[in-house]
Amino acid sequence: MGVPNTRKYSIYHPQTGDRATIVAVLPKGSDVKAYLADATKRFDWKSWEGQKASVKKVRIGQQKQIRR
Repeated sequence: MGVPNTRKYSIYHPQTGDRATIVAVLPKGSDVKAYLADATKRFDWKSWEGQKASVKKVRIGQQKQIRR
């Protein structure tokens, strides 16, 4: 079950051009571009890169077994 009225937005790292996705609930009439510019400045890019690097680990030895 998700949170109602949420929207996904993509923000880009200013130096590297990497893309991150954030989920936000914005009030009606708010300036989305200003929010995304502020979110890009406040986003913790260093920890995001570390998390992204840890996801790419290859799992070995977990293959699906065939039922007979």
